[in-house]
Amino acid sequence: MKPEAEEKIRVLEEASRSYPKLARSKAPRPNTVQGMSRAFLLGGTLSLIGQFVFDLFRVLEPTEGEAAAATLAAFILLGAGLTALGVYDRLAEWGGAGAAVPITGFANTVVAAALDFRREGWILGMASKMFVIAGPVIVFGAVAGVVVGLIRAAALGLFP
Repeated sequence: MKPEAEEKIRVLEEASRSYPKLARSKAPRPNTVQGMSRAFLLGGTLSLIGQFVFDLFRVLEPTEGEAAAATLAAFILLGAGLTALGVYDRLAEWGGAGAAVPITGFANTVVAAALDFRREGWILGMASKMFVIAGPVIVFGAVAGVVVGLIRAAALGLFP
């Protein structure tokens, strides 16, 4: 091999070894305190609104279970509506993990996926693609529920 080709290979190998360190040194540092504060504020605000809505439904519904179900439905509608209007994405950008309050975050995931694939049509686009991201969450939730139920049943001595 020619000396200039060997030199080029050596320079490229050296650059490939030093690049990850250089990239890490140039990457912006996240402001952890600010991120945690914003997540706390957004998640707390959503939770506070949820408690208010639950208290409202508790007055309107005959049982606590029905009030909880109505609250969940209202928050699914809220998350879906804010996603469709483009507001939820801005909230999530500002509040980070605070926007992942389970039920509104789940509604956001389903609606965002549906909106991304709407150009492909109602059936092959929106209807089939909206559970691409949310599907594993549903499966994991169902499996976790069964496992926790079995553990609880075993703890109560319901198995012979």
